[in-house]
Amino acid sequence: MTLRVDRRQFLAATAAFALPVGHASAQGPEAETARLNGWLEDRYQFWLNRSPMTQAYLGLKTNLDKWDEVSEAREAEDLALTQDELAEAKRLFSASAFTPQGQLSYRLYVDQCERRIGRYRWRFHSYPVNQMFGWQQEIPTFLMNIHRVADRDQAEAYIARLAGIPKLIDQVIERMRMSEARGVLAPKFVYANVLRDCRNVISGGPFGGGKASPLLADITGKIGKLDIAEPEKRKLRADALRAVRGAVGPAYRKLIATVEGQSAGTADGVWHLPDGDAYYAFCLKDQTTTDMTAEEIHAFGVEDVARIRDEMEAVKTRVKFKGSLKEFFEYMRTDAQFYYPQTEEGKAAYLADAQDILDTMKARLDELFIAKPKAELVLKAVEPFREQSATSAFYEAPGAFDGRPGVFYVNTFDMHGQPKYEMESLAYHEAIPGHHMQISIAQELQDMPKFRRFGGFTAYIEGWGLYCERMPKEMGFYKNPYSDFGRLTNELWRACRLVVDTGLHGSAWKWSREQAIAYLEDMTPNAAVDCVNSVERYIVMPGQATSYKIGMTKIIELREAARKFLGSKFDLREFHDVVLGSGALPLDVLAEVVATWVIRKQTAERRGVQGIGAGRTLR
Repeated sequence: MTLRVDRRQFLAATAAFALPVGHASAQGPEAETARLNGWLEDRYQFWLNRSPMTQAYLGLKTNLDKWDEVSEAREAEDLALTQDELAEAKRLFSASAFTPQGQLSYRLYVDQCERRIGRYRWRFHSYPVNQMFGWQQEIPTFLMNIHRVADRDQAEAYIARLAGIPKLIDQVIERMRMSEARGVLAPKFVYANVLRDCRNVISGGPFGGGKASPLLADITGKIGKLDIAEPEKRKLRADALRAVRGAVGPAYRKLIATVEGQSAGTADGVWHLPDGDAYYAFCLKDQTTTDMTAEEIHAFGVEDVARIRDEMEAVKTRVKFKGSLKEFFEYMRTDAQFYYPQTEEGKAAYLADAQDILDTMKARLDELFIAKPKAELVLKAVEPFREQSATSAFYEAPGAFDGRPGVFYVNTFDMHGQPKYEMESLAYHEAIPGHHMQISIAQELQDMPKFRRFGGFTAYIEGWGLYCERMPKEMGFYKNPYSDFGRLTNELWRACRLVVDTGLHGSAWKWSREQAIAYLEDMTPNAAVDCVNSVERYIVMPGQATSYKIGMTKIIELREAARKFLGSKFDLREFHDVVLGSGALPLDVLAEVVATWVIRKQTAERRGVQGIGAGRTLR
């Protein structure tokens, strides 16, 4: 399997897409694009108004007392609205009437509507509560990390949201039962994780002895920091206590009873669900933005695993380890020198060293980027209430309108799952120059419809993150051979995902959870707990894990194709501006954008025109 880019692809991609070099757009296309952009902003605002939680994630101070509607009736209404909107777009506009950026916006919006319509068929095939993104986690995480409390009104809105949890959980339970009626049930291990999360949320005061429960501790702590009179604080604390006791507790106990009353699914992969093969094919297309089949992805993974393991053999030789690669893996898993101690001091030391890695990379970003984001980045440990279920690390985007920083989360629950040799690549992927750069730059793009600034395609986003693990190697980072081994470990992990995801969910393999775990334990140096948690993640997120390596491969191949065509005129900083300068894109569209830049730059250089870049400004 190959994703290679050749000259014919570049030329074909450009033919129907590029603005003729040196030709200024006529007033007609510009005026029509302005009309389109106005319509797109209206539509974005319409959908934003329907999601109080999205408003909060963006940092808007609107509908602070409300949750999203997640009922079946709301989903059916959303489908009808999307269908009407797609028809209206095609009636109001001609795809060829815009400037090139307008054409891209129109094309992406039509694609977005069609994807939303396509997903509706599979709305019952996901698991509303699960250990990765289930509502039992989303509710407290949202309140604790997203709902800011800067004044009395925001505190009252928080309390109103606490009181609204029973309605939200009733809708979640409705979806669980509708899925169950269609034969869609999560595997057994999911229920155990969900029950643990639920019990953690209602553990502690006012539900039992010990310290306050997570939500009560959060809201009382936020109230305590307000600059208001003490009698007002006492009233808010009392209202919060009543809401936690009278709403949160009963709602979560009801959810626990529902989970305990459901039977587990009969297999781990989605192949066993109704129309499972078609569903998995949809997941792969949706996540990778390609037409690659499960068989092609599996074969690519097997081939790439072999290549990366060969590179690991070279590192093993470099450090003069005498045993086999498998023995080297065991050495890396077990030798104490590679791990921080499982103590509060060990956790603090990890976070301090990770911050040093971020600071070092930040000082060299000018070598990689012309434009850099305004949004700040902070490093945090995952909160105790969800650390047992959470992945080893992840990124939370900044609030675009309230100044909330982006957050690089590290899970310190099991320090043996955070080896020192993986710290560099993890920081580069999740923070800088990875997700924080890409997502923040997209949010801060000017003169671009908001649906492009705040939208996303997994293969692009995670492909960029994985690309950013490799890019520092080319800059001279990973000087310690063990850190370079860590980089290869993470790349191997993503290649193994291609094999494991398709193995679990593809009907050609029908792997069990145990088979997938055994494969990762045999093929990678990762800790056993990491293998277990990751396989469980892939099971509840079919297809998602395949996007990383496919996206990375495409970005690298586009870069090398551009370098080949432009020769000495290739500028890595300009290339990165081009890749990041249009927001998240499907991979085929990204190829067109890069091809257009290459052709325009070639022509401009022949005419003596300098400085052609992404053509954008940041706030």
